[in-house]
Amino acid sequence: MFEEDTIVAPATAIGDGGVNILRLSGPSALPLLKKAFRPSARLKDEFASHHLYHGQIIGPHGDVRDEVMAVFMQAPRSYTREDVAEIHCHGGVLVTRRILDQLIDQGARLARPGEFTLRAFLNGRIDLAQAEGVVDVIRAQSERACQLAVGQMEGRLSSLVSEFRDQLLDALALLESWIDFPEEDIERTDIERIASGIAEVRDEIAAAVATFEQGRIIRDGARVLILGKPNVGKSSLLNALLGQSRAIVTELPGTTRDTIEEGIFLEGLRLRLIDTAGVRVTEDEIEKEGVKRATEKIAEADLILLVLDVSRPLNEEDFVALDLCPAEKILVIGNKQDLGKSALPSPFSDFSSITVSVHKNQGLEDLKNAIVAFFRRGERSEAAEDVVIADRRHRDALLRTSRQLESALSGLGSEVPPELIAVDLQGALSALGEITGETTPEEVLNRIFARFCIGK
Repeated sequence: MFEEDTIVAPATAIGDGGVNILRLSGPSALPLLKKAFRPSARLKDEFASHHLYHGQIIGPHGDVRDEVMAVFMQAPRSYTREDVAEIHCHGGVLVTRRILDQLIDQGARLARPGEFTLRAFLNGRIDLAQAEGVVDVIRAQSERACQLAVGQMEGRLSSLVSEFRDQLLDALALLESWIDFPEEDIERTDIERIASGIAEVRDEIAAAVATFEQGRIIRDGARVLILGKPNVGKSSLLNALLGQSRAIVTELPGTTRDTIEEGIFLEGLRLRLIDTAGVRVTEDEIEKEGVKRATEKIAEADLILLVLDVSRPLNEEDFVALDLCPAEKILVIGNKQDLGKSALPSPFSDFSSITVSVHKNQGLEDLKNAIVAFFRRGERSEAAEDVVIADRRHRDALLRTSRQLESALSGLGSEVPPELIAVDLQGALSALGEITGETTPEEVLNRIFARFCIGK
């Protein structure tokens, strides 16, 4: 589909800066470069591949448009496995656009988002999981997220999928020999061998899927909801954790009418803090909508900071807030300890708790440590060879693979014809292929590459 097509786009963000890079890919990359670029020294031969040359971009009327460096990368030794040329010009908006427009006027087409990486995928340089790792590297907002994305880009997940695929193909080959020669009874040891191979892949898939919550939080960050009745210090707590005055704080209950969301990092962990309206029964329509939005956020939260005013006895509104929260997500925050401290009654005392005084800046470090510990609990150490699943698409494909394998194992243990068991294995292989791109529908490919920026 790209045989006659040469694309061009800025590979760097256009703006004031030292250098911008314009990238060409396709059969006309070198002719277009030669047409626009005049080297400062006479070339003995043609452009040598992967050599950087100094020179100028010359406009169609012979005018000098910029002093640049240029490089040509001959196929297949390039990012896209096509002929690729790059022009390293000055970083101004105007000069970059003038050169880009000139290349388009001379026959190049402006690349679509992700089209360079799409060509790398279609030309077999990388698979789909590696391509998704590229965009995750670009979007990573923490050190751990970047490490995870680099591992995927380098093929760590792809290698695991390849291992699964090889094991299932071995099982399928044995099964198909049984189908091809029905007159020969298959040995019990062969059936056990097939079942053992399938069960091993199923168990390894289950272990990979179990890392998803860890991976999702590393890649996308954790959602931390601040919940409680009015005037217990939720907005003050948000401001204290952020280190800035983001939410309005007054002595009047019900000040917060809507959710407020802000991001922070704790020990490399990206958190999305969500301040909510105080939970209580109210006739105020605006406040009622705020309470509704607060309760809707509970299902999305990874952790709920249930804030209590420990300087006073708890009341029914505190119990209403508690009843809304899943028990496994609760961390109780006893605020206003500087004004006095009441013991937490059951069932509040059954949960992990931290006592703080936001006003006096007491206990906040303990709270931060407790939040980090909550998300690190049960987290396995990340060895260099470990694979952590961070993309919901990959998780869903693995779960569908696992269901097909369960069906195949069930068939092997009963009188199901081997042809139907083979169908289950082929379905499992197809689901695995969606991860690396062999069987991914076109509409899914389009959606994945639409996430990329232009120039990548």
